Amino acid sequence: MGYHTPVLLKESIDGLQIKPQGIYVDVTFGGGGHSHEILKKINKGKLVAFDQDDDALQNLIDDERFVFVNHNFRFLKNFLKYHGFEKVDGILADLGVSSHHFDQPERGFSFRYDGELDMRMNRSAEVSAKDIINQYPEQELAKIFWEYGELKISRKLAKAIVNNRTDKEINTIKSFTDLLMPFIPKHAEHKFLAKIFQALRIEVNREMDFLKEMLLQTAEVIKPGGRLVVITYHSLEDRLVKNFIKHGKFEGEAEKDFYGRTSVPFKAINRKVIVPDEKEIAENNRARSAKLRIAERL
Repeated sequence: MGYHTPVLLKESIDGLQIKPQGIYVDVTFGGGGHSHEILKKINKGKLVAFDQDDDALQNLIDDERFVFVNHNFRFLKNFLKYHGFEKVDGILADLGVSSHHFDQPERGFSFRYDGELDMRMNRSAEVSAKDIINQYPEQELAKIFWEYGELKISRKLAKAIVNNRTDKEINTIKSFTDLLMPFIPKHAEHKFLAKIFQALRIEVNREMDFLKEMLLQTAEVIKPGGRLVVITYHSLEDRLVKNFIKHGKFEGEAEKDFYGRTSVPFKAINRKVIVPDEKEIAENNRARSAKLRIAERL
């Protein structure tokens, strides 16, 4: 089964408060870890799982209660309706990239290997990391590294990339990391490269845009009393999820009516974010940056 150890598995499944006859959605199927646990707790219910990556097809579950959608979760509402589900009892999202992807050199997600600069979750998508590095204007590259990588030297990086690509296209991970070498701080190589690769991956897959689209749709499809459970792996994702749960929007305060009352679709179940314990982090290094937020539809 699967190719990925699910993070915060018990806590996230408990957070869904699964009803045996409920309809649930796993919008990040991947290796199927969370989906298998959900199916253990439903009998006459249904589970709809989304994943845009064809690799996930290797892990499909042969169960009449299981429906798989090989598309991005931004199409959540449309595909639920297509399969006959207007409303659901809970939605789980385990964001980020699975260890399976990081361990495949040809996918280009990790700086630990050489390979083509790709990073597409959906391999039929038109734009890869290579296209961004070789075609984006300097100002746009700087913006990506600043916004998605939170790198203070984003302009210097963008300038170096543009200067290097005039002579020869930057197509491989090694050629890209080689040109970054002068900028890498001593004793912080891993962290620095992780931020750059994160920024590129987010841009390639339009992760922030699609996460916003999906979250807004959860308010439409989750029944009152139903649960939204989200695991994030970096501050940009977590900020979006936190603001959405608290204010019903991604920036600014919740809107108030004439009487000063706020109207938000969800209430937070865990006031304090849930994080893995030391034992889980020791067993699964990927868990170290995970944050779990649980909300209930009002």
